[in-house]
Amino acid sequence: MNITKSKQLFEEAKKYIPGGVNSPVRAFKAVGGNPIFIERGEGSKIYDVDGNEYIDYIGSWGPHLFGNNPPFIKQALLSAIEKGTSFGTPTEIEVEMAKLITELVPSIEMVRMVNSGTEATMSAIRAARGFTGKDKIIKFEGCYHGHADQFLIKAGSGALTLGVPTSPGVTKANAADTLLADYNNIDSIKKLISANKNNIAAVIIEPIAGNMGVVSSKKGFITELREICNEEKIVLVFDEVMTGFRLAPGGAQEILGIAPDLTTFGKIIGGGLPVGAFGGKSEIMEMIAPAGPVYQAGTLSGNPLAMSAGYAALSYIKAHPEIYTRLEEMSAYLEKGLRKNLEKLEKNYTLNRVGSMLSLFFTEEDVVDFKSALTSDTVLYGKYFNRMLEQRIYLAPAQFEAVFVSTAHTYEDLDTTTQAHLNALKALE
Repeated sequence: MNITKSKQLFEEAKKYIPGGVNSPVRAFKAVGGNPIFIERGEGSKIYDVDGNEYIDYIGSWGPHLFGNNPPFIKQALLSAIEKGTSFGTPTEIEVEMAKLITELVPSIEMVRMVNSGTEATMSAIRAARGFTGKDKIIKFEGCYHGHADQFLIKAGSGALTLGVPTSPGVTKANAADTLLADYNNIDSIKKLISANKNNIAAVIIEPIAGNMGVVSSKKGFITELREICNEEKIVLVFDEVMTGFRLAPGGAQEILGIAPDLTTFGKIIGGGLPVGAFGGKSEIMEMIAPAGPVYQAGTLSGNPLAMSAGYAALSYIKAHPEIYTRLEEMSAYLEKGLRKNLEKLEKNYTLNRVGSMLSLFFTEEDVVDFKSALTSDTVLYGKYFNRMLEQRIYLAPAQFEAVFVSTAHTYEDLDTTTQAHLNALKALE
């Protein structure tokens, strides 16, 4: 496979951009080899600067529910850009977008638009602290909530992949206010709450994790977590930056049947553009300036281009809820093919799937939390990744990420992927 131009661009990029990339995982450090520079995308495919075509399972890390560059989102952007790119003033599309989000996600009564998932989670925690008057928060090992200081403590995603569970630059004082619990372990929560009585503002969790690979919270665990937060007057925050609108119109909370106090979004609510949002109960959200004293602001929040693309995406979801049936059918078909390959080769690797998100872990241990995720053989994953890439299957260049299936994928794509998977596994023997 010729990637000459990608190699040249990477060498040039390293002169001007730290590590040659603007987000760490893109550098391929976890899997070896050279990062691929993508030129364009269409449907289920992406194309690099050397002209190679790949079946895309990154989908811009989740938001491309309808594949790359869907015509209806492209048209929404073209219409919006004719009127202007940014005004720094209120616009009608912001109001329509907020109404649509509150309609699709019943737990959200009010919502504030921001510019990224990190900004959404950071702001949600600040709102929870302002509302409760408490300082400490609880997060779970392996859950990634963006790169704000209070979250970079045993974080998942890129931080986990690069072996940096905590980051230099995060002060000890800041880290001291973040308490760590074990995912799917309610006793770990109870112990932390008991040791920090009346001083915990919020518990933040990926209700279905995608940043230590795909790991679902157990029904009993998430139900009891909700009950404890009610009893202790702790704000329960669901980070649905990855799962929001991807797994169901109402996100992971619809699947689990549990309503959080606050929810954070990103990715898909901008139709693939840079965007985020946080929302929830009115009594908490009305603490946010200018309605209340908790300050949060952003010049590009509610940007008309992002709002127009996001409104087109969510409107499509509202009008076509049957897409989730198709996504489930396609994803189950892919899972079945991958499992058959594992059985054929007598490999007991772990495959987790929830809806259109799945992860293959190179471990025989059930992956239910951070510790079990870490048993996966990341060196073997790197070899597997490169064998798949050689066959033009573009997976996440990191073990602890998800495969994303879109409505643009075809059964031919899935069959091609299944065969490539078999070939890759054989090459590892």
